[in-house]
Amino acid sequence: MERDRRDPNERYDRSRKALEHTAAFQDRIQQLLGPEASDLEAALELPPPVSIRLNAAKWSLPGSDPVPWCGTGQYLAERPAFTFDPLFHAGCYYVQEPASMLLEQAFRASGLAGKDLVALDLCAAPGGKTTHLRSLLSPDSLLVANEIDRKRQFILQENLWKWGAANTVISGSDPRELERLPEFFDLIMVDAPCSGEGMFRKDAFARTQWSPVLVQHCCGLQSTILQHAWHALKPGGTLFYSTCTWETAENEDQVAVLIALGAVPIAIPLEPAWGIRMGEGDLGLRCYPHQIRGEGFFLAALRKPGSHVEEGPLGSITDPVHQPELGMWLNEDRPWQLLEHDQLQFAIDGRHALNIRSISNALRMLSPGVPVAEKKGEEWRPHAALALAIDRATNAFPEIALSHDQALAYLRGTALPAKDARGTALATYEGHGLGWLRGAGNRWNNLLPAPWRIRAQQPMAPNVPWAPSQH
Repeated sequence: MERDRRDPNERYDRSRKALEHTAAFQDRIQQLLGPEASDLEAALELPPPVSIRLNAAKWSLPGSDPVPWCGTGQYLAERPAFTFDPLFHAGCYYVQEPASMLLEQAFRASGLAGKDLVALDLCAAPGGKTTHLRSLLSPDSLLVANEIDRKRQFILQENLWKWGAANTVISGSDPRELERLPEFFDLIMVDAPCSGEGMFRKDAFARTQWSPVLVQHCCGLQSTILQHAWHALKPGGTLFYSTCTWETAENEDQVAVLIALGAVPIAIPLEPAWGIRMGEGDLGLRCYPHQIRGEGFFLAALRKPGSHVEEGPLGSITDPVHQPELGMWLNEDRPWQLLEHDQLQFAIDGRHALNIRSISNALRMLSPGVPVAEKKGEEWRPHAALALAIDRATNAFPEIALSHDQALAYLRGTALPAKDARGTALATYEGHGLGWLRGAGNRWNNLLPAPWRIRAQQPMAPNVPWAPSQH
């Protein structure tokens, strides 16, 4: 074992600070929960529950242990090796912490179901709540997923492309840029950066990172983000605010500032059996691991004063770009318009053309719609995301159905043997697109993007319970 070569005084100083931070956290929890504090601390030493949320547009899975507050959430008995499940790579489900699935209850309580909205997830990476919100919104609603952190933008983009839903825009801007979009959005989700206390059981790094100074820093950041989000929200619009901390200063105190500006809290109905409690002053909901099967979480829903959100025209097509050969790769259910951006062709719903133009003028655009094609020399070839898109035309490309072992080989980047393979084909597993193949006579060359490939070795963890029995 390599010796710790840091100065002994430095090691002592770090250990002392860690103990001080632990004591400070324990004091705060004691003040917050009183006699229950020891129950919470005991729960934080237990393994976290494992749960997934299904992509109902792609897949269904009979389950006997549902997450009670989420119609598509399911608990699993143990954590399997998700990386080695082709359905995971096909975007058939998302591995998500159960408490955060409370977003569904807030959405329904807000009366937004079935309405065509323009929505924003302002702090979207890695995409758990974003994909959930996309599934809750009507298919004709437009969702903007924004993430300022450039490293986290890549995983957000991958997760949203694999989820496969249309009318999803990805941007990468500082919340200050929302000043260019005053009163633009019908719904804004702010899953704010926070001190992370609620993730102590799931994320060991969160424990080492926590300190009273971090709490103070997060409070200032949250206040700034909410200020800009409130400015961009339409009168009568809805704002969801969430964190994974129990700090009152990061939760109820932030909500109280918006209430002082006229925000009206939206009551979120709860079942007593869920174990979720009301926040201080009945502002929002609080989740504690010693009371629910989930991690720490806070969620509040607010309505901005003004007229209620009205359904109306979504926009209109202006100067559509015609690419007949690419348009045939999509189903005909939407008035598609193709837009070239960063040498890629994206498909957008023409009814949102004006909205997307406004967003592009204000925010740093990463993906304005469904990526359809990328230029290879003089030829347009299907983009990797099109293979996973829900709106991909089913008969546009020949399909190569793969077994479980073949699918894993493909996901590792392996070429597949063939006879007289020509052109482009879609690799599928159980009817779900995984990615593209390019014919080269006696083999299919693998076109799966390198960052999406499996690099890990098979772990000791069990396979997913729905995997073929022989595996």
